[in-house]
Amino acid sequence: MNLVRSTADLAGADEGARRSPDAETAEFHTSDASGLYKSKPLGFPFNSQHEELRVDVDGRYPQLTASGTIRHGIDSQLHWVASLTAAGTDHWTGGIWNKDGDGTLLPHATIDLAVHKTPLAIAQTATATFSGGGVADRVRSYLYVSRYFHPVEFEFDTLQGTAAVGEIDTGAHPNRPVTVPVETLSIEKVFRRAGFNVSTSGGDGVIPMAATGADTRWSDMELHDAMQVYWSRFSHKTPWSMWVLSTALHESGSALGGIVFEDIGPSRRRAAALFNDSFIKDAPAGDPDPAAWAARSRFWTACHEMGHAFNLAHSGQKSVRTPWLPMADEPAALSFMNYYFLYPGGAPAFFADFEYRFSDQELLFMRHAPARVAQAGNADWFDHHGFQQAAVAPQSPLRLELRANRARPVFQFLEPVVLELKLTNLSDRPVPVDESLLDAGGETTVIIKKDGKPARRWAPYARYCRKTAQRVLGPGQSMYQSLFVAAGRNGWDLAEPGRYEVQVALHLPEEDVVSNRLSLRIATPRSFEEESLAQDFFSDEVGRILAFDGSQCLHSANDTLREVVERLADRPAAWHARVALANPLARNYKQLTLGEGPQRMTAAADAGGRITLTPARADDARKSFAAALLEYPDQAAETLGHVDYKDYVDGFAQWLGDRGDAAGAATCRARLHDTLANRAVADPVLEEIAGRRAASHVGELM
Repeated sequence: MNLVRSTADLAGADEGARRSPDAETAEFHTSDASGLYKSKPLGFPFNSQHEELRVDVDGRYPQLTASGTIRHGIDSQLHWVASLTAAGTDHWTGGIWNKDGDGTLLPHATIDLAVHKTPLAIAQTATATFSGGGVADRVRSYLYVSRYFHPVEFEFDTLQGTAAVGEIDTGAHPNRPVTVPVETLSIEKVFRRAGFNVSTSGGDGVIPMAATGADTRWSDMELHDAMQVYWSRFSHKTPWSMWVLSTALHESGSALGGIVFEDIGPSRRRAAALFNDSFIKDAPAGDPDPAAWAARSRFWTACHEMGHAFNLAHSGQKSVRTPWLPMADEPAALSFMNYYFLYPGGAPAFFADFEYRFSDQELLFMRHAPARVAQAGNADWFDHHGFQQAAVAPQSPLRLELRANRARPVFQFLEPVVLELKLTNLSDRPVPVDESLLDAGGETTVIIKKDGKPARRWAPYARYCRKTAQRVLGPGQSMYQSLFVAAGRNGWDLAEPGRYEVQVALHLPEEDVVSNRLSLRIATPRSFEEESLAQDFFSDEVGRILAFDGSQCLHSANDTLREVVERLADRPAAWHARVALANPLARNYKQLTLGEGPQRMTAAADAGGRITLTPARADDARKSFAAALLEYPDQAAETLGHVDYKDYVDGFAQWLGDRGDAAGAATCRARLHDTLANRAVADPVLEEIAGRRAASHVGELM
């Protein structure tokens, strides 16, 4: 992870010149008109207006589109997009169909674009004449900067003993399209073909795992901490960066193939974890070359997760995920963003025609969408129409209920808001559904609206790539999921005192299922002490710790949670804090450690860092869990939510049982059963708990 940063040469030098000639020649031709251009200086002594022009008319996957950004001063900006039609050699015309920002900077309606080529690409120029709109023509000249549209930086690190995913032999597997040349295809090349000037940090490496022993599975806490440590150690120079960590398995098992952790640090820095020993390595029965199939599947997974970091939705979710332009769902797209196991005909049919690329819609978005679309909270459409645009079936067999497990939906100040989703089969026939259907950030859109303020789309801190696993909801049966909506990439959406409405839409292949609108209220502070703590509590780091159930690297935020426990011990926020502080102490905790100082940048032996293991603090964890879950179980179940409370107590009971404390495990399950029974939880849930309680009692007697 030895970072060698790169930035665009503002003097107009070709960013691609840093590449090897062979790599560059293979991807583009010097005669291409496509690429990034920047405006020539207009005046002396300085020019407060700066422009960029992106021409997308030839080369790889041309979209016949031009787009540009105009910046005037520090507070005025416009992004525009135009569709083009050829009007001669190196000459195109078209209409401007999208403007985002200060429209007075470009009131025109059409563009006439000419590219002036020279033997040296570096001297290439473009002239754009903007007309229409009832104003005088506007002519601008631009200098060629790069054959790529945007600069990005990647780094790929692999944990020891894990298969690397950086490149693939496209001819290794016999099931492939004849249109794909046999080559060694790298992830960098995939994204260069998508139009990005990919640089790599120079620090790709293998991270030793010797200190962890047999513990090769990773939790969300550990992975999120690794991402935080990585980004916190380096200066923020590159406008957009991504780190990809390849490991074996997540602690939840083989059904999870990858996670993208969103927006870590400034300047759009994102990180992905790939689980290469998960379902993505399992070739279909009878496959002619399982090893080649697994390598290709891992490569697809890496590009898929990295596509999410470019704010791309799944192919079947475009109509509800992109706040820029109307985009049609593409369930049959031969794209990295389509799940190959959901493709019509399954994985064999997908890979028979897959050409290792993104769809045209996705390329248009990646190359030409304004920076604004990365803002996850944009939900202005909801204020006017709610979910009226949802494809709701007239008589759906499913009902989605959003609720708070309390007599009145009132949350105390500082109390993290946890809600519950309940999906019920209303029909008289079994309905198959995906068992992870209700997971946050998957097939759901959550909208939060505070009285008097615009609606916001809740955006979780991470996205998960799971294997689909069907379960059947019988007539009248329900499935449940908790929803931690207090905080996300937008910040704390539910923090200020006041009244709110929350609504959820669940997106299925055949229909959208829309929940009730849940009205809730956040109470005013009860003391100056609460107001004082709020300044530290409502931070991004505290939100992340609570969302991922703990951290051992976000020290300041952990200090804030300890202060909440000490000063507000009887308030709901303290129960959440105790759980988050206990979780990291209950396990031998894997942590990424990077070298320090100048030697960190040059020491090849430490290029990938190393993994250290912090021993569990079992006594401290036991005390904190007991205080959080067992001392006042009714209050804990109310603020943590029934689903999460059950999961936490089940986990604590299992933890005690693994350490030989069968009596303690039985006590946990007895307390869980009685608490949820008193709170009128559904009988099937209580029966499951009773069964585990009986098994714990048998274990105690043995």
